[in-house]
Amino acid sequence: MFASLLHRIHRPALRLAAVGSALLLQGCRLALFDPKGDIGNQERHLILLSTGLMLLVVIPVIALTLYFFWRYRATNTEATYAPEWSHSTTIEVVVWTIPCVIVAVLAVLIWRSTHALDPYKALASDRPPVKVEVVALNWKWLFIYPDYGIATVNELVIPAHTPIEFHLTADSLMNSFFIPRLGSQVYAMAGMETRLHLIADEVGTYAGRSSAYSGAGFSGMRFDTIAVNDADFADWIKRTRTSSPALTADGYHALTAPSEHEPARKFGKVEPGLFEHVVDQYMPKAAGGEICGPSDTVARIPSVLDPQHAETLPLTSPAKD
Repeated sequence: MFASLLHRIHRPALRLAAVGSALLLQGCRLALFDPKGDIGNQERHLILLSTGLMLLVVIPVIALTLYFFWRYRATNTEATYAPEWSHSTTIEVVVWTIPCVIVAVLAVLIWRSTHALDPYKALASDRPPVKVEVVALNWKWLFIYPDYGIATVNELVIPAHTPIEFHLTADSLMNSFFIPRLGSQVYAMAGMETRLHLIADEVGTYAGRSSAYSGAGFSGMRFDTIAVNDADFADWIKRTRTSSPALTADGYHALTAPSEHEPARKFGKVEPGLFEHVVDQYMPKAAGGEICGPSDTVARIPSVLDPQHAETLPLTSPAKD
């Protein structure tokens, strides 16, 4: 029943929302209404449909309010005067049925879209995803490409038409990762890992930003997302490896220092396990630098988070005792 009803009002609601948006936003180009990826397109569709459904109530109410003001003004002697009137079954049915139907339709819509746009859900594609590990720093973004052993600061280069699998965390303050033209935002929190799947359908440069206030340098916490073709992406990986310095333990700790409007830069080598160690640094530690936990998951804190022991604790993936 709801599916049939949703189908009936789907197109009119979209048309109504699209016309309203075009009138209100004429001359403007808002990123959310100009998506360049599949997730962004689905979210725009959801915004327009939800807006159209709500306008089905808002517009008639405003129109009827203005009509009643005019129809029943004091100088209009032709209007019916009924000071004892108090109830109308017809009006009650209308004012309750329409909102209930709209709420029911929105509930079905939200249920479907919540599952379809789950940020943890991998995108269907005949291409394997490119994995990018994201660390929110103060006030900059560190992007690690674990499959290629490189990293960048405040610049995200991705292949177009290829799913991107983001793993996100924060080194200190909670932040929010957002590329408006590609889709969903997701929070990055210290000691936790969140995920996001996005895809760019076109080659181009798209603005990325932090969408959660995190202090004095928040306004400069921006980055360019550069979607390129496969050949250019492979060439960029090769050039970054050969012409950029390595991200050392001291280099990472220098990055963690607060800075504003950090310029983009690249690192041609990153030791494996850096992202996992950033997440694990807030785990309780026992004497000797061990993470407290079950015996089969105990790992030793690496030098990247403990530069004083850089010589005795090499920067490698955690090893079981």
